[in-house]
Amino acid sequence: MQRRHFLQAFGSTAALAALLGSGLLRPTQALAVEFNRAAFDARSASDALRLIGASAAEASKDILLKAPEIAENGASVPIEVISLIPGTTRLSVLVDKNPAPLALQFNFGPEAQARFSARLRLAETSRLRVVASVGNRHYTVFREVKITVGGCAE
Repeated sequence: MQRRHFLQAFGSTAALAALLGSGLLRPTQALAVEFNRAAFDARSASDALRLIGASAAEASKDILLKAPEIAENGASVPIEVISLIPGTTRLSVLVDKNPAPLALQFNFGPEAQARFSARLRLAETSRLRVVASVGNRHYTVFREVKITVGGCAE
């Protein structure tokens, strides 16, 4: 059995080396989309909302935010976000009392289902805010999360 694993690994490595050497497989530059750095650098939730264009977001029950009411460790708070609003192109998560309130932002294609799960760092007990962007309209939902041990150093 060891011989078989050795031959598989050696064969894979040899094939990869041949493709790289021949120029058929070349490392290329990966480009990320442009993002709103100023919104991520904002130091208050109101500034971050203004910079993403969502200061007048209206409350919606069509955004589901699953987060624990009490998290033992603020360094890793699990969340799940689902937007049931048709045409959602962006979901943004803000943590009001973090040093940088805009925690994350996901962009979605026109046919994609707007949902994700992630782990956040919360400096202290704070309100989570999710903003869904649909065209030029913005919708929001809130959730208070109590933290027993902080996760962000200021």
